[in-house]
Amino acid sequence: MLNPAMAVLMGVLIGTIAGLFGVGGGFLIVPSLVFLGLPIHVAIGTSLACITISSLSSAYAHIRAGRVLYRVAFLKEAFSIPAAVIGAYLSGMLNSNVLEAVFGLLLIYVAYVFVRRSDVRNRGEALRINYRKVPLIGALSGLTSGLLGVSGGVLNVPLFHTLAGLPVNYAVGTSSLALFFTALVGTATHIGLGQVDLQTALLLSPGLIIGAAIGARLVPKLQPRRFKILFSVLLILVAVRLLLRALKGF
Repeated sequence: MLNPAMAVLMGVLIGTIAGLFGVGGGFLIVPSLVFLGLPIHVAIGTSLACITISSLSSAYAHIRAGRVLYRVAFLKEAFSIPAAVIGAYLSGMLNSNVLEAVFGLLLIYVAYVFVRRSDVRNRGEALRINYRKVPLIGALSGLTSGLLGVSGGVLNVPLFHTLAGLPVNYAVGTSSLALFFTALVGTATHIGLGQVDLQTALLLSPGLIIGAAIGARLVPKLQPRRFKILFSVLLILVAVRLLLRALKGF
């Protein structure tokens, strides 16, 4: 079990990554908790509880900075939440190894497109958001979240940017708020199933709150091009992890 010092350090590290990139951090939290001895289902449920905390903290910082588009976040969640439920039911019917391999390859492609897309916008120019693509983004991120038990944040940010036309800083802030609602619903479900270790989640909370606030404040300090390269590296690392796990299962 985590000691308080390790919990704070781990929480700050994961929270900073979550706040900086607008992701949940479940790809780091789940394996860490499994390594510490939690059963995988409890680790997933506890991870969602942690994501609820970190995403709320980072969303608050992004809201104060004016980097959250509420209409995009709520429209996306209207499609993400039911899609995640459908994905959870489908996960028991489909070959998980094939799904993980396909999703891993998809993330590599998304990383490539994300880096190539221009983020140039003239000063004073109004944001031009393609709201018609937001339901598709919500359905895709929710479905993959339910199917694979991963955070939809790894898709939210690049798809918000490439499909809906959000600048990267708005994509990160809006993703943080959207993740809060997705994780909250998932946490409530896992609590009902007895799959959340509340003691571990509470130990991680202080570090996650601090780290998420730090990460959110770092966003405007990074140039869009550099941010996109860093985020693409993150996507590729998640993709490689999924592909390796899929290969082991074949």
